[in-house]
Amino acid sequence: MDLPQLLLVGLVLLLGVVGVLIPGVPGTWLVWAGLMWWALHVRSSLAWSLLVAATALLLVVQVVKWLLPPRKVRGVGVTPRMAVFAGVGAVLGFVLVPVVGAVPGFVGGIYLCERLRLGTHGEAWASVRAVMRAVGTSVLVELFACLMVVGAWVGAVVAQ
Repeated sequence: MDLPQLLLVGLVLLLGVVGVLIPGVPGTWLVWAGLMWWALHVRSSLAWSLLVAATALLLVVQVVKWLLPPRKVRGVGVTPRMAVFAGVGAVLGFVLVPVVGAVPGFVGGIYLCERLRLGTHGEAWASVRAVMRAVGTSVLVELFACLMVVGAWVGAVVAQ
């Protein structure tokens, strides 16, 4: 696969990861579509194995999201700024402490946003707990799965 097309696949995967944080955007499906696009062009056993594994993982995530309580964004005070902080925190955590760092990075991003807004530790932590109960778990599950797929894709691209 040539470099421009590889960069486009990476862009689609990145848009999918960002789309997980934006309500109404099919982020998980963008990640899957980007991976499928890559697998159809590369046509290696590694690419097909990764596509099958990612498909299974992303389908399991959809079932888990369905089993979790529904998102109640309005009453909790989730803002686009908070979504950006949480997303950046998750990505930084995922890169700094591979895979498991996404969870504390996500929560830490929400905490930092609320600490800057509210000013005190107690109020910020209470807000983090409320956000995580309302929407954080389902977003975190979906974001974590998409980051795992993108990380595996990067590993596969480097390995080839």
